[in-house]
Amino acid sequence: MSKIITLVEELVTPILDDMSLELIDMEYVKEGSNWFLRVFIDKDSGVDIEECGIVSERLSEKLDEIDPIPHNYFLEVSSPGAERPLKNEKDFQKAVGKNVYVKTYEPINGEKAFEGTLLTYSSEQLSLEVTIKTRKKKVEIPSDKIAIARLAVTF
Repeated sequence: MSKIITLVEELVTPILDDMSLELIDMEYVKEGSNWFLRVFIDKDSGVDIEECGIVSERLSEKLDEIDPIPHNYFLEVSSPGAERPLKNEKDFQKAVGKNVYVKTYEPINGEKAFEGTLLTYSSEQLSLEVTIKTRKKKVEIPSDKIAIARLAVTF
């Protein structure tokens, strides 16, 4: 599966560069009896359905040319949405000051899930300001302990 993701990344990157778009994430998964190749794209001002359609069309043509996937699958190109994943340093730096959700591999201060304002990020750790009941508390999370991180929508 990772070979397919690597190949698709090589195919989609020039398409996205040409359109000034950014690759956020990809997944190739089986759900029920169907396979899905999902490509998540974005740009600072957000992507629209037309841009997703153009990327899907161009990527589909490239995939048809080399036919790297031996069975039927559905290609989906979309925005990562409001709760987009934070995958790399650039994503985390852009999220400083925003509300984020972080899940860790092991407990930190007895907890594995945190939601709060991202105060700082470095390659070693991030700092979150979380609210517990009515009290604000700063939590330091080592970067190598982060299992999942994403933007979190607040109401």
